[in-house]
Amino acid sequence: MSTESRIDAPTDTFLRRHLGPSEQDIQDMLGAVGYDSLDALADAAVPAGIRLQEPLQLGSARGEHELLLELKAIASRNEVRRSYIGMGYADCIVPPVIQRNVLENPGWYTQYTPYQAEIAQGRLEALLNFQTMVSDLTGLAVANASMLDEATAAAEAMTLCHNVNKKSKSNAFFVSERCHPQTIEVVRTRAEPQGIEVLVGDHETFDFSTPVFGVLVQYPATDGAVLDYAGFAATAHDNGALVVAACDLLALALLRPPGEWGADVAVGNSQRFGVPLGYGGPHAAFFATQDAYKRQIPGRIVGVSKDAHGNPALRLALQTREQHIRREKATSNICTAQVLLAIMAGMYAVWHGPAGIRAIAERVHGMTAALAAGLKQLGLALQDAPVFDTLRVTVDAQQRESILQACDARGINLRTDLDGALGITLDETVMRKDLDDLLAAFGAGFDAAALLEQATGTYTGAQARTSPYLQNAVFSSHHAEHEFLRYVHRLQERDLSLTTSMIPLGSCTMKLNATSEMLPVTWPEFGAMHPFAPQEQAQGYRELFDSLGEMLAEITGFSAVSLQPNAGSQGEYAGMLVIKAWHKSRGEGARDVCIIPTSAHGTNPASAVMAGMRVVAVKCNGQGNVDIEDLRAKVEKHKDALAAIMVTYPSTHGVFEEGIQEICDIVHHNGGQVYLDGANLNAQCGLCRPGDYGADVCHINLHKTFCIPHGGGGPGMGPIGVAEHLAPFLPRHPVVRTGGETGIGAVAAAPWGSPSILPISWVYIALLGAEGLKTASEVAILTANYMARRLEGHYDVLYRGRNGLCAHEFILDMRHFPKVAGVSVEDVAKRLMDYGFHAPTVSFPVAGTMMIEPTESESKAELDRLCEALIAIRGEIAALEQGRADRENNVLKNAPHTAQALAANEWNHPYSR
Repeated sequence: MSTESRIDAPTDTFLRRHLGPSEQDIQDMLGAVGYDSLDALADAAVPAGIRLQEPLQLGSARGEHELLLELKAIASRNEVRRSYIGMGYADCIVPPVIQRNVLENPGWYTQYTPYQAEIAQGRLEALLNFQTMVSDLTGLAVANASMLDEATAAAEAMTLCHNVNKKSKSNAFFVSERCHPQTIEVVRTRAEPQGIEVLVGDHETFDFSTPVFGVLVQYPATDGAVLDYAGFAATAHDNGALVVAACDLLALALLRPPGEWGADVAVGNSQRFGVPLGYGGPHAAFFATQDAYKRQIPGRIVGVSKDAHGNPALRLALQTREQHIRREKATSNICTAQVLLAIMAGMYAVWHGPAGIRAIAERVHGMTAALAAGLKQLGLALQDAPVFDTLRVTVDAQQRESILQACDARGINLRTDLDGALGITLDETVMRKDLDDLLAAFGAGFDAAALLEQATGTYTGAQARTSPYLQNAVFSSHHAEHEFLRYVHRLQERDLSLTTSMIPLGSCTMKLNATSEMLPVTWPEFGAMHPFAPQEQAQGYRELFDSLGEMLAEITGFSAVSLQPNAGSQGEYAGMLVIKAWHKSRGEGARDVCIIPTSAHGTNPASAVMAGMRVVAVKCNGQGNVDIEDLRAKVEKHKDALAAIMVTYPSTHGVFEEGIQEICDIVHHNGGQVYLDGANLNAQCGLCRPGDYGADVCHINLHKTFCIPHGGGGPGMGPIGVAEHLAPFLPRHPVVRTGGETGIGAVAAAPWGSPSILPISWVYIALLGAEGLKTASEVAILTANYMARRLEGHYDVLYRGRNGLCAHEFILDMRHFPKVAGVSVEDVAKRLMDYGFHAPTVSFPVAGTMMIEPTESESKAELDRLCEALIAIRGEIAALEQGRADRENNVLKNAPHTAQALAANEWNHPYSR
């Protein structure tokens, strides 16, 4: 009896839930494209020379219930203690109404980046709330819609200072030694390839005799001291330097905002505004600056505009400065942000309002004051400077050992890296019992009752805040849960997500984010862990990291994996730094040319430049493939300086190029390394492996192929897999040991990026097993070829590979529409909204085209519905070509048609409602 037919076999296996088409639908679609089986289609589409000869070693498919029980057992190996470690991370209370209705709601976490503003007005308003909150609390005019983490935001601020401060001849950036250690490290990593010298020291003694273009300070400092930086900022400005302040957002409810004491840029982490610790992420960092620098601000910005009827509307603003347009001239490679987490933080401010935020801040500060008073009664020395929530306690070696043993017995973690002193950071979850436990660990014979009676949360120091914040009506209108719940759902209903219809975006893989994959994200065993808790307390996470890393290595054919990069763009950047480090180790550090096809994602050239490389473009031929002869010529010209090629496979044009092994061989023969952009790994799992056909490093978009949801524009995860010779150079971390023996510096604030969302990909891979992953890839190829075949005769498919097939996505050519019908591809995209669809990818990688990726998770009925919509739109275009419709006043030019427009008394169009 086979395992599948045994009576005890699970009935809740996952593949049939993950795949949209039924077995009969698959047979019907195969018939439409002319193949008898999925394997036959894969054999015809994927070059034989790169096909896997043996199945992946990933085990068999599992039942969802059984696997979640196994993961729960793994999670239980994490020992969640009371961590008062601080360093930019603090526990918080996630309001249940936000957890249930935003974090756990697919109407919020399955949205795509809000590039189509008409069907993203709810999310754009939520992000505008976040921006307003950040701008108010920092006292700076412009804030963006989130960053990846505090450390990378500080590194981006350094780049902004460098770019806007052209008057300064300096290439040096000063960083206060009282910044968080992970921030200092990430800034150093980012600075080195850009030729920037990072000077770390005491801001109080730095005299600017060494010219610098910018400075970075921590507010409050990493040891908790609230310092007055106004004089230092004035001196920096007098010496031509810009000032960056890394801030605690909750502290700014009580402290003078950095915009008022001279900061030009403020960065930080909004995690303590209702986002779980998650062992380091994902969290939404923030970035605010003066209005003068708004065109240099990285990431996305939501702006207020007007719609066609003159009503207020929201859109993404200043897009021309983004990496996908500026490419190698970009000042940042940021692509994925942390939108879902920014929405949570913004909703936290809406939920609590200005009075509630101040009350939380005062409670934290008051509890800190009470604890400080108790420790002083014990004769312990604390820092002289005023504090908000963090105490630095000076102890001798004997006291230290005794205190740490007492803390260990009580399940308490303190900060221990402060030159012998101990650090204690309190947060909004702290209760009187926690103060009692802390005092007892320090040897007190009294509890906190009397101390709390005397304590006050009012901040009275010289840096006390006097300016108001959160004055917009949205922050004072939704404090009753009924009203707040309705507000959240009202915004959700203004958006299109995967709960509404398919989102057929080429290169973005918007497929099922299964509930069983999502459930573990909010388990406290994963969510409540501090990223710098002792590693022996995180054995469950260690097992998860090892297991997932082994899975990804097996799927991609690589020797080792780093989970640290917390976005695809950061994976690209990390991979290029690893290649540079390898060249340098061989005495070939001068190799700095990166060859990139003209079809590449905009992040590719931006990441290469950030890694200190010179970009050389290679042409694509008429079939959309890399022009091998042009590649040979470029490689020959630059062979002595060749560092790498960045290539996407299947190609960005949606084709399994026959020449991928030849491309790799040419680059390797001339001393270069092959970086493979893993955006299209969705078509390869179980069929071929980058490490086998010649790639040396590849980033893996867990938010694409491996089912972490896009969250409206983030979170993402971009781990990298590397060949054996590159493994020693994987990124390290200054606080927790990880990475290669001679690894590059940290590329993210947390050692393993955004760990709390890694269970999503682990569950996905483990549920499907080797055969399921292969089938998913084959069905993704099938659905794309089925749609391409159905649309033949209506649209031209721009590129095809072997046997006339595409990979998992295809491009419709609409470049002739403006000439023959007076409409653009953007008009078609907007008309699709009337049919209830998010448009496919528009004008990438070829201007005037649409790239469609159906994925394996959409049903045949949904594929047919999109095909029928596109065919109907083609008929509307034909009416324009033939003069049967008005060239100026028609359904395409006026799309999308809002409910308000359809219900209006007047209808000034020659077509019917």
